[in-house]
Amino acid sequence: MYILLSRHHKRTYVGQTEDLAARVMAHNAEKVRTTQAYCPWELIHVEEFGTRGEAMRREKWYKGRSGRKRIVEILKRLEGRDSIWGSPSRRDGVGTDEVSSRP
Repeated sequence: MYILLSRHHKRTYVGQTEDLAARVMAHNAEKVRTTQAYCPWELIHVEEFGTRGEAMRREKWYKGRSGRKRIVEILKRLEGRDSIWGSPSRRDGVGTDEVSSRP
């Protein structure tokens, strides 16, 4: 399970894979439709699990309210100051798998 950050577009992406290096390269090569418009991506968080089911449950958790709050905490620690992301919500793209356009 991994979390990517697009600093330029202020977006995150949560996913899971068996081959992390290949998947991150695919994201940055614009081969993943849902993330291609928001390159470049930076890997900011990784969690490993014994089974794909466990990874998928954790991925789903990160896409929920509690998980989005945790992503904001990760971003704050990464930045070393208050997060530029504001409050966690689906509108700002934090924790969502589908990346939507901003109003």
